[in-house]
Amino acid sequence: MEPGKHLQVAVVGVGGVGTQVVEQLIANPIYGFQLVALTSSKRMLQSTKDLCINPIAWKDALNASETPVDLSAVKNTLQELVKQGKKAVFIDNTSSQDVAEMYPALLSAGINVVTPNKKAFSGEAGLYQAIVQASRSGRYLHESTVGAGLPIISTLRDLVETGDKVVKIEGVFSGTMSYIFNNFSAVEGSDESFSSIVKGARAQGYTEPNPADDLNGADVARKLTILARIIPELKDEQGNFPLLHGYQSVETTSLIQDAPASAVSNGDEFMKWLPEQDAHFSQMREQAANEGSVLRYVGVVDVKNKVVKAELAKYPKTHPFATSLGGSDNIIMFHTERYGKRPLIVQGAGAGNDVTAMGVVSDILKLIRP
Repeated sequence: MEPGKHLQVAVVGVGGVGTQVVEQLIANPIYGFQLVALTSSKRMLQSTKDLCINPIAWKDALNASETPVDLSAVKNTLQELVKQGKKAVFIDNTSSQDVAEMYPALLSAGINVVTPNKKAFSGEAGLYQAIVQASRSGRYLHESTVGAGLPIISTLRDLVETGDKVVKIEGVFSGTMSYIFNNFSAVEGSDESFSSIVKGARAQGYTEPNPADDLNGADVARKLTILARIIPELKDEQGNFPLLHGYQSVETTSLIQDAPASAVSNGDEFMKWLPEQDAHFSQMREQAANEGSVLRYVGVVDVKNKVVKAELAKYPKTHPFATSLGGSDNIIMFHTERYGKRPLIVQGAGAGNDVTAMGVVSDILKLIRP
């Protein structure tokens, strides 16, 4: 970006990831940016002609603000800057469907969108189609929706745009599921109960407050939807994007399908119910071990057979999904025509505020770099 032409930045959502995004931007002196708006769930801070947001003291200034959140005002501010010939970006660090539905209007106004929010790209095909059409005016970048800071989407786009043909994508896409099954169904064996491992994962912050939100498989299904919609061969004869109803169209194996409604809606109630499933999971673990395998919760995009599924599957103890994973790592294998005999593998931490923010900031820098 030319000297003096700062990227105009609005940050929506300053929780764990959002705070890290701002801090990483501040720590990067190479490229210029101007904070024009910051919003939390309750209040908002906007720069004016007479007052700029101080990047160093932004937290105190936001906490002291008495201005309620008005995202339409943020859009209008960015739109005016675009009309003045400046480059602007709307950074959505929320998981809000309402915010996601703003993307087409933002893009149409020439405002770029960067986000780790999966909702817009994994829901109904109509919203996704509107975003793609509106991107003629502004760019949307969402690397961190699938693997936090891992280069999953960019790798897939590079494969597709250079003419490679994707045959299959398979991987462990959930850091939570990775941690649980790396410990429950370890190569060296384990006797610990499933509920005990989930309890430990929850205590360490690896799960959502209610682990049911992880074990239902929906998060993996959303990530698979995002990837599937990038692959041209999965479009129908009319050129429509696959998975009409987004993640709800994915064949998803829920690990809690027998859970009562009270457990699904309350984390503490869920943890009281979960031990009832220990015998079931122990039986599956034993069966896998007898076959020389381990259990892993995986996502698969089978392009050849046009199947997209999230499931608990068995893998040999010599497979990378069994031997290469540690902690809450993600691992994704791209089987393509070029990478036929040996798939292209991307692996590393797939969760955490710092690495997710890194994915967001790396997308922001793509807008700045010449």
